Amino acid sequence: MAAVPDPEPRDPGARADPAGAPGDRADPAADADRDPGPAPLTVPSLSAGAGFVLRPWEMSDLPLVREASLDPYIPLITTVPATYSEAAAEAFVRRQWERAATGAGYPFAIVRSRDRRPVGAIGLWLRELPAGRASLGYWLVPSARGQGIASAALRTVTEWALHDLGIPRLQLCVEPWNTASARIAEKSGFRREGLLRGWQQVGDQRRDMVVYGLLNTDGSVDGRAATAN
Repeated sequence: MAAVPDPEPRDPGARADPAGAPGDRADPAADADRDPGPAPLTVPSLSAGAGFVLRPWEMSDLPLVREASLDPYIPLITTVPATYSEAAAEAFVRRQWERAATGAGYPFAIVRSRDRRPVGAIGLWLRELPAGRASLGYWLVPSARGQGIASAALRTVTEWALHDLGIPRLQLCVEPWNTASARIAEKSGFRREGLLRGWQQVGDQRRDMVVYGLLNTDGSVDGRAATAN
């Protein structure tokens, strides 16, 4: 199963209006003292080998959300709606835009180059970046599995995060039974580090997760040192 749980909150929530209740005037002194929070992020387009590209989400990706919503596992570990509707799918895409706009991370759609068909998603999440680490999650729809797509996407984002962004540590979590996703992580240079008991809510259960980590001082999968220049 080429799917890794999304470590971001399932309900991103609404941000409070900085000006207070409707009709209230903001206090300029309070505004000056307020932590501005993370800066907005620009999601780039990245080549994932010869056949695929990682790009920002678009409203044209609703058919991908529809196919993902039919998978029995993806809606349990992401914010993909379990029951598809156009409104729910549009809200999902807007959440991806909001994640970048609020500095939460980089959400990518995985798109096949030859016909521009989106087949999955991968995200680099920066909630713990102040502590020197970031998390990854990814999924593919069933029709795209078993073709090396998830490996190419994960390797691309990993190298970009370590080399270009200079993030000291990357990590991802995989359920113990999910041997396909574990192999993908290991092929991309991640090392199994241990079992986290009852780590994440999946559906109506707390599930164990195996944590995989990769440091920018580890050797990368192509033989280069991973430390950013």
